[in-house]
Amino acid sequence: MSEMLRLPAEAIYAGELAALAAGDADRRPSGWALSPKVVVTYLMGGTAADGTPVTPKYVGDRRLIETAVATLATDRALLLLGVPGTAKSWVSEHLAAAVAGDSTMVIQCTAGTDENQVRYGWNYAQLLAHGPSREALVATPMMRAMESGKLCRLEELTRMGSDVQDTLITVLSEKMMPIPELNSAVYARRGFNIIATANNRDKGVNELSSALKRRFNVVVLPLPDSAEEEVAIIVKRVGEMAQSLDLPEPRNVAEEVARVVAIFRELRAGSTEDGKVALKSPSGGLSTAEAIGVMVGGISQATFFNDGRLTPGTLAATMIGAVVKDPVQDKAVLGEYLETVLKKRRGFEDYYASLSELI
Repeated sequence: MSEMLRLPAEAIYAGELAALAAGDADRRPSGWALSPKVVVTYLMGGTAADGTPVTPKYVGDRRLIETAVATLATDRALLLLGVPGTAKSWVSEHLAAAVAGDSTMVIQCTAGTDENQVRYGWNYAQLLAHGPSREALVATPMMRAMESGKLCRLEELTRMGSDVQDTLITVLSEKMMPIPELNSAVYARRGFNIIATANNRDKGVNELSSALKRRFNVVVLPLPDSAEEEVAIIVKRVGEMAQSLDLPEPRNVAEEVARVVAIFRELRAGSTEDGKVALKSPSGGLSTAEAIGVMVGGISQATFFNDGRLTPGTLAATMIGAVVKDPVQDKAVLGEYLETVLKKRRGFEDYYASLSELI
């Protein structure tokens, strides 16, 4: 097991990427590590030419991934859009790993992100000692991606202020970054492009300007269509995360995932699965990612405090943490759901008792 808490995708799946590259005879765009068809195989799963199994990284519509990959082969940037928990960042990382062989050139956008974190900064000791020079310039992930012909990832693009977002327009349209202090510019090498992610349900979002929107192709990643698909995604990711954290995976993980997903999907949809009872929805999204977090937290608690037994009792606290974001409104929503739905449902008695005890 690696001493690193989390390795980049290209390190974790180095064997798969090497096997795919060795048998890849298709045409590759300039600067790409794999051909577009093989990039899709890496994301969706399959078999390499030498028989090496390729695990699926994304469970969903293959056409969405094909569209994303085709976009990156053009001069258009890619924007992955969707509600929280639809694997936008996960897909972004694996696309960069497969296309460029490097997913680490990433800018995490926040309300405090300024132009220097997107364009370039300065080593002020060098700047004061010798004045503006190339040696005094501090390259950002964006600049390094342009110079090396690789992909730069912008996470949560709409979290960044609108004025800072618009610094991307020159990069996207002209494929160059001016450095007026040096009377020069950085010109992007072939293979450079941008993958941005944004969610369309978050509060406090800064809308993209129309000029910036025109420079992106948008691919919307939806929530899983069916409960079975969502359960499969969560079971897979929970298994991977438990292994990386050196947590033993209880035998009943799939069974408990199915019950947690059933509760989350009903609260998220605002009605029971059969559509007979209307429900109030909590303020949070109750996404697939949050269900994964609930399960990993429950497994940790089971491992260290419950002799490795995963039960509704070990999951209840993390479930409430996922549901109750607003301590007044969401607590009332959960309480109503417990009394009107879960109290009467066979097979969920332990969840009703554990959750009711904590709220």
